[in-house]
Parts: sequence; C-alpha cells; structure tokens
Amino acid sequence: MRTIAEINDKINQKYAVVWTVEELKARVAEIGVAEAAKQVDVITTGTFEPMESTGAIINLGHTDPPIKIRSCWIDGVLAYSGFGAVDLFLGAAQGVDYPSTGEVSDGEESKERGGGHVIEDLIAGKPVQLRAIGQATDCYPRTTFETTITRDTINQFYLYNPRNLYQNFIVGVNGGDRALFTYLGTLQPRLGNAVYSNPGAIAPLLNDPDLEIIGIGTRIFLGGGIGYVAWEGTQHFPLQKRLPNRTPIGPAATLALIGDAKQMDRRWVRGCYFKNYGASIMLGVGIPIPVLHEEVVAKCAVQDKDLVAPVVDFSIPRRVRPTFGLVSYAQLKSGRMTIEGKSVRVAPLASIYLSRQVALELKQWIEEGKFTLTERVASIPMDRAFLPQDRWGATIALE
Repeated sequence: MRTIAEINDKINQKYAVVWTVEELKARVAEIGVAEAAKQVDVITTGTFEPMESTGAIINLGHTDPPIKIRSCWIDGVLAYSGFGAVDLFLGAAQGVDYPSTGEVSDGEESKERGGGHVIEDLIAGKPVQLRAIGQATDCYPRTTFETTITRDTINQFYLYNPRNLYQNFIVGVNGGDRALFTYLGTLQPRLGNAVYSNPGAIAPLLNDPDLEIIGIGTRIFLGGGIGYVAWEGTQHFPLQKRLPNRTPIGPAATLALIGDAKQMDRRWVRGCYFKNYGASIMLGVGIPIPVLHEEVVAKCAVQDKDLVAPVVDFSIPRRVRPTFGLVSYAQLKSGRMTIEGKSVRVAPLASIYLSRQVALELKQWIEEGKFTLTERVASIPMDRAFLPQDRWGATIALE
C-alpha cells in the first residue's frame, strides 16, 4: 500500500494521518481493519516502565595534565572506566559505593540513590560530582581528578541500553510466608498482591509481534529525544511460545537502544529505587509503526483480552519458578485476578497514563513534521534464544 518514503513525504508536508495505537484499536472496532488501513499512515506506540538494563556513555574530555581513568565515581556511583582514557559507562542499576569513595552516607535516602538518578540529574542539567583515580603513564601522568560536571560540560553523553522493551513479561506473586523485595517491587506473602510491568496492548513490541516492521536502524522516541534501535537486546528470546495471534505468552524479544541524552527530557527519564533490591530507571520509549500494508493494522488491532502473561511464584528460590498459569492483560488491568480461588489485587509497574502520553507526544512530533521515519537497515533475528533457554523461556511450566 505505501512505502516509508511516501509516508515521509506526507510527514514533511504535514498531512500524514497519525493515530496512537489506542486510537487505531478504537477505529478498527468501528470501521474494520481494511478501512482503517486506507485512512492511517502511522501508528504510534509507547511505554513508560522500569528498564534497569540502561546506561550512559560519557566522555569527559581530557584534563591538563591528562589522566587515564581506571576508577571513577559520579555522585558516589561507580562508573565503568575500562575504555579509553576518559570514556565512562554509568549503569542505571549501579548503587552508591561509599566505602570506595571515602564519603559518608547521610542516611537511608542516600542508599536509595543509584546510576538512574545520576543519569536523570545530568539530563535535567544539574551538576554532579566526579572523582577519578588514574593509572600513571608517560602520556597520561595525572593520577587523581575531582570536579563537577554537567550535561553541557562533557563531550558526549548518550544512552546505550543493552536490554529495553521486553516483548511481554511476567506477573509476580508470592506464595510464601514473608514479604519478598524484588525487581517487580514488594510482593506480599500468601498471594497478598500481584505485580506486572508490561503495559499490554499499547506496548511497542506487542503490536509488531514478529518484528516485521521494527528493526535495526528504526528511529524511535527515547527519553524525550530521538533514538534508534541498535541491535537485538540481551536475553532476546523470540522463540518463546506464542498464541495464534503471534503474541508471546511470556518474555520474548528485546531491543538494544541508543540515543543522545543531551536531547532528552527529564520527564521521560526518571531514576527510581526498589526497596531492598536496588536502583533502576523509568524510561519512556515510543516506536512509530508505518502502515505499509493492511496486515500492519491487523496486528496493531490486538486487544488486552487477546494478550496473556504467566503468573510466577517468586517464593521458590530457583531459576525456573512454578507458575499459576496465564492471565490476560484485560484481567490484570481490571485491578484484581483470581489465583487458586483467591481474589488477588493487581497493580502495574508501568505507568499506563504516561505510556499513553509517550504515544501521544510521538504522534504530535510526526504531525508537526519534527519526526520522520527510517527504513530498517537489518531485521532483528527471530530464530535464536539466549542460554540457558529455561530462564523464562521454553521450560516455563504453563501446562
């Protein structure tokens, strides 16, 4: 029906028809897939959820005399320095490392700070403290360095995220006798609550289940700036079992993302902390899906009632945990589900409201001609699995 070039021409002339994925689903219910496909050019998806496999590449620029950094802390958070002399990688999940910095903790609040908070502060334009120890060489004689840096005083500052946008995930519950503190937050004992993280039918990868449109080089909304799909993500598992509508029944594909953090907006990049688990980051990501043919609309018409996730019991301390079967996202979003005859309250980690706002803001960018689409330069492999396969994959007990 269309090409990327044709759609971009419409975008540049500001008459492209852009619908958020929720608008698309509503229109399909009214007029059907075929008619909707004739009317719309681009569908925007979005999510705002924790993505701890996120980090920032930072280049400080050379000091005088120059230093070859071998240990470095930014606001007390350890940054990896095993690259070039002043290249650093700051992981969102890295916690404050007071013993190594020689600083003194100022209470519980400081313990709840990590790399995600430092990244947020840099994006917001705030100053952060840097302390570095160098390896003395003839070309890099300096051995220590302390300074204050900001987004504007460093050379490069971009996010490179090894694993974002899980295509579906799990629902966490706790069948044990004590509270558990997990990457899904606090799970209350005796099935006291359930937590899920994927926003369901508005999530980017559930609307392109076989990644036929999204690929390496796809331009995206990343943290309020422009980013790109860089590669498959770590723990990419497209061989997950799938429903007849091709959506996976649990964690499946993932993407590695990259984008210039100097363009980003703090509203969409927020440091967070999970009690007794550690630091992480909440990240807004939106992906436009060009309507190249009718099947694109058919895939994007999927509803929450047609998507499922496995309910996993975290009280079993094993890599492969038992499940209580599958539950639909429609049931999850109702706020309650039933497990073994017990009514259990359910809450999302993702902000459904802000996920919708990501899709809406990306729609506005496209309508205003500020954001054009890219052809993918290569597809994401859909025929491989990470090892071991049984982490959340082939051996998850669902039957």
